[in-house]
Amino acid sequence: MSDRKYKVNPDTLVLEHVKMSKKDYLKKSVNYLIGGVVFATLVLFVAYSFFDSPKELMLKRENSQYTMQLELLSKRVDKLQNVLSDIEDRDDNIYRTIFEAEPISVDERRAGIGGVDRYNNLKGYDNSKLITETTQKIDLLSRELYIQSKSFDEVYKLAKRKEDMLAAIPGIQPVSNKDLRRIASGFGYRIHPIYKTLRMHAGIDFSAPTGTPIYATGDGVVERKTGRMSGYGKVVKINHGYGYETLYAHCSKIIVRPGQKVKRGEIIGYVGNTGRSTGPHLHYEVIKNGKKINPIHFFYQDLTPEEYEKVIEIASRPTQSMS
Repeated sequence: MSDRKYKVNPDTLVLEHVKMSKKDYLKKSVNYLIGGVVFATLVLFVAYSFFDSPKELMLKRENSQYTMQLELLSKRVDKLQNVLSDIEDRDDNIYRTIFEAEPISVDERRAGIGGVDRYNNLKGYDNSKLITETTQKIDLLSRELYIQSKSFDEVYKLAKRKEDMLAAIPGIQPVSNKDLRRIASGFGYRIHPIYKTLRMHAGIDFSAPTGTPIYATGDGVVERKTGRMSGYGKVVKINHGYGYETLYAHCSKIIVRPGQKVKRGEIIGYVGNTGRSTGPHLHYEVIKNGKKINPIHFFYQDLTPEEYEKVIEIASRPTQSMS
């Protein structure tokens, strides 16, 4: 179509050509341009509002993949947490129990990390909740692994000392077990030989002739050589470490001195009848962390299972103590 314009001359009624000025051409061009911009803007608005661009489609696919991987990572962290919990349980109830170490408290293992603003930089995103929770799990897992590593360092040190500890724990009878009937009175309530009343007997009495050798039941250091302890007569007390002590009373002779190191099975003195005693015997006690416990549970290294059962039967008889 031609761009020329025509109009009718009212005087002559003739169709005449209208000449356009540069201003008219410019105005027309501007109108075309504005119309094109408006149309293009409208098209772009509709396109970006209702349709994804190839780049957006690619980014959405990537975000979907990242979200899926993050969910899988969170699940893997949960599985690692379960594995670590099993290790912690074995550490507290097996390893540390074997080496007589206190278990690590739950509060110490589960202690929080950082303050409330630690994860603020992770907020404001579509997956902020998932990202924050996963990050918290990883932080907690990292701390628990660090604490568990320190615990294993401690257990390793305890394991290196285990041989010394086993040698120190009272593990044999203080007198020869050739005659198991030498146990005259066991641990528990017994009739006192002098006062004839029922009293707690905090050890075991071994009946034996005066001069019978008395053996240290575990490695340790002599603390007490002589003295009068509530009628115990001549007494030897050995500190074995690891919370264990043993006491040997009514001795006729003591051949060790305070501060001397002794080994399990070493002769430390001889049976006697000193103090409040109704006959030659050894009164033997085992103390763990300041509490007197039944020595019968420690005669496991020099007795067969049958002999051990017999000793328990003899020690449990309701007899009269000798001191």
